[in-house]
Amino acid sequence: MQTVLITGANRGLGLEFCRQYAAADYQVIAACRKPDQAEHLAALAKQYSHIQIETLDVADFSQIDALASKLADRKIDVLLNNAGVYGDQADRGFGQLDYQTWANVLAVNVMAPLKLAEAFLPQVQRGDKRLIVALSSLMGSMTDNTSGGSILYRSSKAGLNAALKSLSIDLWPSSIGVLILHPGWVRTDMGGPNGLIDVEESVSGMRKVIANFSLADSGSFVKYDGSALPW
Repeated sequence: MQTVLITGANRGLGLEFCRQYAAADYQVIAACRKPDQAEHLAALAKQYSHIQIETLDVADFSQIDALASKLADRKIDVLLNNAGVYGDQADRGFGQLDYQTWANVLAVNVMAPLKLAEAFLPQVQRGDKRLIVALSSLMGSMTDNTSGGSILYRSSKAGLNAALKSLSIDLWPSSIGVLILHPGWVRTDMGGPNGLIDVEESVSGMRKVIANFSLADSGSFVKYDGSALPW
């Protein structure tokens, strides 16, 4: 049985990743900030005994270290960085930027996935798949940005892409892969009701990309349907 650790596992894409991986007989370590309020995740864990719920606020790096220590003897095949925040507000664009919020967005969206990679590297090294995945966004693409706006979120995802591209090169000698995924415009709390696809289609597609991953693909920026994306 392979093991996947999923952050932001209590709702949206994270919850659907838990659902689909549990149904595929993976050992699922589902991490979220407030498990006592994660009713849907708790119900899923009752349905699948191989879902293990853990408390983790990815913005609190001491919690990341504590969880890595707790799980020190485990193997993790796929470390899936799903947790993320948007941050931008319609009335706080350029000229009225909220810099404290921006700092939090960068901490959660950029620094936390790298901190998780550092903290859980020994567990990933023991896995069979040996893969670090992060959910980014096409909004982090310089080439695709023709509409401006969303400065906090765009900059965080561009920063995440740059950091993970470097990480893929750094970890190549250790045969550990890095995959940067765009889930599409999904109907979630963050994506809103006008999204083009639902969580089931997005996660199913991303799981196929993960399953078909080879080390030659490390550092790629890929859409949920497997197509390459511009930086």
